[in-house]
Amino acid sequence: MKIGFDGMGGDHGPIETVKGAVDALSLVASNIVIYGDEVKIKNELNKYKYEQSRIEVVHTTEVIENDDKPVKAIKSKDDSSMVVGLKALRKGEIDAFVSAGNTGALLAGGLLKVGRIKGISRPALCTIYPTMVGASVLVDAGANAECKSRNLIEFAYMGSMYAEKVIGIKQPKVALVNIGAEETKGTPLYIETHQLLKETDLNFVGNVEGRDVPSGNVDVIVADGFTGNIILKLTEGVALQLVAGLKTQIMKNMIGKIGGMILKNNLSDFKKMLDYTEYGGAPLLGLNGLVVKAHGSSNAKAFMNAIKYAQIGLDSHLVEEIKKKVASFPKPEMKEEQESEV
Repeated sequence: MKIGFDGMGGDHGPIETVKGAVDALSLVASNIVIYGDEVKIKNELNKYKYEQSRIEVVHTTEVIENDDKPVKAIKSKDDSSMVVGLKALRKGEIDAFVSAGNTGALLAGGLLKVGRIKGISRPALCTIYPTMVGASVLVDAGANAECKSRNLIEFAYMGSMYAEKVIGIKQPKVALVNIGAEETKGTPLYIETHQLLKETDLNFVGNVEGRDVPSGNVDVIVADGFTGNIILKLTEGVALQLVAGLKTQIMKNMIGKIGGMILKNNLSDFKKMLDYTEYGGAPLLGLNGLVVKAHGSSNAKAFMNAIKYAQIGLDSHLVEEIKKKVASFPKPEMKEEQESEV
């Protein structure tokens, strides 16, 4: 198997992307194909010792920037590292593709170059969400700002399969983000979706309020991309402030410093639990191939883990399993939605 990697994507490519790819070799069975400026990438590769037969570099001449308009960039920058990688995935030249580039462009490119799974109206970003008892799955984490109930049900199915196949949670508990636990709470969209989810064969446990999301009481957190992205970014911000605040308090006086030394291992474990680099990236579920979106500010560790989770997705046949599941449930609204463009 081969995992394609956007060597120019993110804020720190190709320096951090290349180091992450080299570090990932010890964690994955697949070989890695890096797309991007060959000279820059090979200059970085020359800094490391690695099994050279396991990394291939494919030269590209363009880069999709964060301020590029997504659809225009995908259509006009045909020789960009992102587009060439996505085309390779569609052709079967690679088995998965990882990028920290422009999120909108990656979504548009996934739709235009890779295509959707038949029966899925919209792909969704599915990210691992750290909780007090381990990890849950948040879907959608930012791909679709506006949704219909059918989209949310698809997200619930795909998120449930990701939790089971990749994280290893048996019979994952699925919940719908809402402003109250009662099934009559929320907008008409969420009231309708709640009722429809009750009729599925998912392990649906009802609504989950924002304050309960980090508890870990549910395994799959379902939301539209607007709400999901706010939850994700707010959690990241609170985590950073919490860790910084603890450090400030510990260093305030000698008693705090002594206590910090005693609790050093515990605090290190706590920080690790909140560190997004431990989870690497979020797959765009619903595409006809495995595409993983890494955080734009990813460092080498985050890229390494994004590649690792791509390998887990391949080993668990995630895309194929989603295709099988999708084929088994009805799609009354699908025709109209599938004809829409990005």
